[in-house]
This record gives sequence, structure tokens and C-alpha cells, in this order.
Amino acid sequence: MKFRYLYQLVASHIGVLFIAFLVLTLLFAHFAEELIYEDKTDELVSYGRNLMGNLSENPGESRRILGEYGRVLEGRDIQFSLFDSDSAVVYSSGRPASLIKLRREEWGRIRSGQAIIVNQEFERSDVGVTFTLLPYIRDGHFTGGVLLTSPISGSREVISELNRYLFWAMLAALAASLLLGWGLSAFHVKRLRRIRDAASRVASGDYSVRVPSSKVDEIGELSADFNGMAERLEQSMNEIDRLENRRRQFIADVSHEMRTPLTTIRGTLDGLRDGMIREEERERALALAGKETRRLIRLVNENLDYEKIRSGQITLEKTEIPLDDMLPLIAEQLETIAEEKGNVIRAETESGATVFADYDRLIQILINITKNSIQFTKGGTITLRGHMDGGTAVIEVADTGEGIDPEDVERIWERFYRAGVSRTSNPFGEFGLGLSIVRQLVKLHGGTIRVESKKDAGTTFTLRFPPKE
Repeated sequence: MKFRYLYQLVASHIGVLFIAFLVLTLLFAHFAEELIYEDKTDELVSYGRNLMGNLSENPGESRRILGEYGRVLEGRDIQFSLFDSDSAVVYSSGRPASLIKLRREEWGRIRSGQAIIVNQEFERSDVGVTFTLLPYIRDGHFTGGVLLTSPISGSREVISELNRYLFWAMLAALAASLLLGWGLSAFHVKRLRRIRDAASRVASGDYSVRVPSSKVDEIGELSADFNGMAERLEQSMNEIDRLENRRRQFIADVSHEMRTPLTTIRGTLDGLRDGMIREEERERALALAGKETRRLIRLVNENLDYEKIRSGQITLEKTEIPLDDMLPLIAEQLETIAEEKGNVIRAETESGATVFADYDRLIQILINITKNSIQFTKGGTITLRGHMDGGTAVIEVADTGEGIDPEDVERIWERFYRAGVSRTSNPFGEFGLGLSIVRQLVKLHGGTIRVESKKDAGTTFTLRFPPKE
């Protein structure tokens, strides 16, 4: 059987409040009843002692005093009787039939100087009464006792009236708590329902959903956590979509890149096998097949390198490397490629500048970036600079080429992404993996890489490597 959360909240609120009010009502009623009876007995004791005090002070006017007290106490619905030392009634303000007969043990107690107080007496009178029996001591001798009685009907009426008011107050409080509890419960259930509906939409693939959140209570914090989860899921799905699109594009590009060299290699092998290539052309055909084979090997190696770096399978062997030795070496190695496009490549280093890095991987990083600069520069200059910024080694690769479009600057690090001129023949990095590998290697060194580019004004790559700890 389904019991809705709204009803659970309302039932729990009302149940707790009902039990609390019931306990408080019973305790208050008991306290009030005790207070009323205690007040009544205190009143009887006070009248009794005043009566005995006046009788002791004015023994000759006892009849007048008893008469006056009888009239006053009659207005208070109180009766009294005066006993002698033998427990015989010597005066009574009430009817004889209504007098309470004293028991032997009660008379024994007042003879010893003890007062007897009974709040509710039903056995020795036709109506329930409260009575007080006080010993009458005069000149240090026991001379009798005074019995004062008052019907409990008046006290019971007060208690009944008080209980009635408490009952109506409890009903009013329960009604108010029901309305308040229902409103609060409905409000919280509505908030939970929004989260549930949003979760259903997320489960169906809609990651753009958000719910109102706050830091007022746990539900608000839950909403904030849900929004954070949905936002991260949306980012993850967008990234997955981008990766999937790039994967498809990469497969298409790789298929295109592999088809051309494989077709060339196959044609060369078929021509050699069938004798369709003349003897003087065989050397050139084999050189072409070798070139295309190396191109395929580079494609495979770049993908393997990227996966090894990303999965942490690369171990760096860092040493102190002088930049005034490394940068001129890079410029010398790539000078021929730069001249093919009419570029000039040069190195500028600060004396004594060193970098703490893995030699082979740093060579790979710099060749990758420099070849990228050569690819997009024609008839310009590529400059490799190295200097120290405190203990940090700074390497810059700047060119005067065509630059990178602003929308491509942040995306050049993405795997499989190739900006602008993507299908130009280039001996290195033509598969869109070069800069991705560069960034991963720089991060592996604990360094940073930043690119600044302006369209038709050149590009500058800035690498910063931390010092040896």
C-alpha cells in the first residue's frame, strides 16, 4: 500500500503535536487540581487558626466570635465545628446531620498536636468535602479541636471549567498545526517532486534541467548538488559528443590519409610484380613507397605516444639541459624544412639558461611546435628564445606566419583537431595529434604552455618549466 510522503509528514507533525499537547494538558490539569485543592486547604487552615487565636485572646466572648465566624464562613460555603477535649461537639456552624464524625485514630493524632487535612472525603458526608482538623491548644494544654469543611463541588467546577478551556485550546492548536503542517509538508513535497521530475528528465537524456536551490535547508542543498551533478553530466555529454565527432572526423581523416599512401604502395608493388615499371623508374618508385610507409608509421606512432602519455606509461628522466645548446640544435635540424618554405629559423638564448627536463621529450616538444610554426609560415621568420624567470625556465617559439583564428586558439590542443589548413602536406603533425602530445608532455613535466596569436601577425608559444626541487 502506497502511503504518500505528504501524508507521512502531516501525520508525523500532527502525531507529535497531539502527544505533546495531550501530555501537557494532563500535566497542567493535574497541577491545577493540586493547586486548587492546596489553596482550599490553606484557606481552611488559615480560618481555623484565626478562629482559635481569637477564642484564646477573648475567652469571654466565645459565643459572639463563633457566631461572627459562622456568618462569614457561611458566605464562603465553609462550615466548622468546635470539639472539647473528649471529642464532643460544643459548637457547630452547620447542620448536625452534615457533621463529620471523627475516628479514634484521627482524634489520637490531633491530641498529639498533628493537623489532619483531607482533600476529598465522601464516606462520612452526603457530599464530597475538603476538611481540615486542627488541634486547639490553649495555655500549652490540649483543649479540643476545630474541624472546617468545604464542599468540593466548587473546586470541581473550577477544574472542569479549566479542563474545558484546555480542551478547546488543544483543538485550536491542533487545527492550526494541521494547517501549518499541511502547508509546510506540501511545500517540501513540491520541492522534492521538482527534484524527482528533474531526475526523470536527466535519466531520459535532458541534462539542461535545473531546479531552484538555496542554502536554507537540506533540500535546498540537495537541489544545489543535483544542479552541480546535472551541470557536470551536461559537460561530460558535450565532451563525449565533441570527442565522438572528432573521432568520426579522425577516422575519416585517417582513412583518407591511409588510403593515399596505401594506394601508392600497392600500385608500386603491383607495377614491380607485373614488370610495368621500367628499370630506370624503379628506384624512384621504391623511394616513393618508402616515404609513404614512413608516413603510415608516423601516424601509428603518434597515436601510441598520445595514449602512453595520457595513461601515465611515460617515465621522465630529467636532467639540467643548457638552452644555449638545445635551441641552436633544434634550429639546425629544421633549417632545411624551413628553407623549403622560404623561412629563416634562428635561436636566441640567455647565457647560462637551463631547463630541468627529459632531454628526448623536450626535443619532441620543441620539434613539434617548431614544425607547426614552419607549416603556417611562408617567407617569414621562426625564432626560438630561451631565458630564465627567477628559477623558472621560459622557452618561446615565435613565428611571423598567418596566425590562428581566435575560435581555433583554444581548440588546437584537442585531440584530432586540426585548424584551417588541415590537408596540406606536412612531414610531421598532419594528423592533428602533435599539439595534443605537446600539451600532455608539458603537463607531465609540471610545466605550462600558452599560445598567443593574431591573424596575419604570427603566433607565439610560451613554455614554462619549474626548477629542480
